[in-house]
Amino acid sequence: MSEPNPPRRPLATFLRTTPEGEVAPAADTRTQDETGPAAPATQAPAAPVDLAPAPAAEMQHDDDTAAIEPAPVALPATAVTADAPSFLGNARPRALPTPRWHWALVAALALLLVLQSVLADRARLAADAGNRAWLSALCGVLRCSLPAWHEPTAFTMTSREIRPLPGQAGVLQVQASIRNDARWAQAWPDLRLSLSDADGRVIGSGVFTPAQYLGENPGAALLEPGQSARVAFRVQEPAASTVAFTFDFL
Repeated sequence: MSEPNPPRRPLATFLRTTPEGEVAPAADTRTQDETGPAAPATQAPAAPVDLAPAPAAEMQHDDDTAAIEPAPVALPATAVTADAPSFLGNARPRALPTPRWHWALVAALALLLVLQSVLADRARLAADAGNRAWLSALCGVLRCSLPAWHEPTAFTMTSREIRPLPGQAGVLQVQASIRNDARWAQAWPDLRLSLSDADGRVIGSGVFTPAQYLGENPGAALLEPGQSARVAFRVQEPAASTVAFTFDFL
């Protein structure tokens, strides 16, 4: 025959509280189950505990004291700068590349300026053998002209002769042949004739132009490179003691 179930303990007995500062002894449920229902408590049931949280205490301020609030912190300008979204790209406008035709135009204008300077100063530049070659080629393209090359030392006298003119006392007949050995054509040079005596002293000298030793003005005619020409003219002998003579090209 089975034992009857022990009577259930009222729920109110588990909600008893202990006075503040005391620790309630833990109930041994095993002992209670074995011994049966516990004896009714002799103490009066305590008041139910209010489980609602107590309201937070509010800070009390005096009427004359102002409340202190945190001051805003100023951030540097660089700290608050926000990066633009990547899909918007760089907001700063980019400089457009200079078209190539701009550079071509600048180069053409610079070349034209240099060319004008060269053409304006071509007479001086053409006097230098190092510049003469490319200036000649340039003027051949641009249809410009260069002054005649002038190099007196490039003239060579291939033959010469001075003898008294028959029937005219004190008159000497001069004949000579000259050749242009320069790289470029030259104008006819001026010719200086010097007469000397037996002691080597110069007793007379004179400069003769192309019109005097050719008998006519050659004008713009030039002696081409390697070209030879024969000259002849007469001079008055300064003294009867002339025994030597020299020629110089000017």
